Amino acid sequence: MTIRLLVGLGNPGPEHEATRHNAGFWWIDAVAARLRAPLAPDRHYHGLVARVNRAGAEPLWLLQPMTFMNLSGKSVGALARFFKIAPAEILVAHDELDLQPGQVKLKLGGSAAGHNGLKDIHAQLGTLDFWRLRLGIGHPGVKAEVINYVLKKPSPEHREAIAQAIDRSLESLDLMLAGEMERAMMKVHATKPPRPKPPRPADLPEPPQP
Repeated sequence: MTIRLLVGLGNPGPEHEATRHNAGFWWIDAVAARLRAPLAPDRHYHGLVARVNRAGAEPLWLLQPMTFMNLSGKSVGALARFFKIAPAEILVAHDELDLQPGQVKLKLGGSAAGHNGLKDIHAQLGTLDFWRLRLGIGHPGVKAEVINYVLKKPSPEHREAIAQAIDRSLESLDLMLAGEMERAMMKVHATKPPRPKPPRPADLPEPPQP
C-alpha cells in the first residue's frame, strides 16, 4: 500500500512559525520544496494543500492543516474522506517530546501519547493506524512545563539539529512514497544525528606577569 497523503502538523500564524510544536510544518515545507509542489490554501480541506501527480499511481497529496493543532483531524479527515484515502496510506509528521532534537523515528500506529494533533486525527479517522514520522524536540523534564515548552522556540543548536533530522528523513522519502515502509524505517533509523560538538573551554585568564 503506497502513501497517498503526507501531513505536517503545527499551528498557523507567524507567532507560532518558529516554535517546537511546528516541527511537522517544517517537514512538510521541506517535502513541498523537494517535490516542487507549492502549498496553497484550500478551504475545503481547512489547510494548505498541494497535489503531486505520479505516473502509474494515485496522486500524492501534501497537507498543512490551518485549524490549530487540536483540530488537525478536521483537515486530515476532510481530505482523506473526499479522496477515499485509507489511514494506512497517510503519513503524519509531528513534534515528539520523547526523542531528542536530531532524532527521528518512523512508525505505524501506537498511542497519541498526549499529542493533541494526533488525538484529533484519531477522533476523525476512527483509528490510530496511520503512519507517523516523529521529529524529536526533547522534553523539558517536568510534565507541567510541556505546554509552555512546545510553544517556545528551540535554541539555535536544537533548531539546526531538527533541520538536519528533517533533511536525513527526506533521504527515505522515495521509499515511503513507494510503500516500502519497512525499508524506509530501516533507513530512517539507521541514520544517526551527528555527535554534538564538545563545549569550548572557557577562556582562561592570562597568568599574572612576574
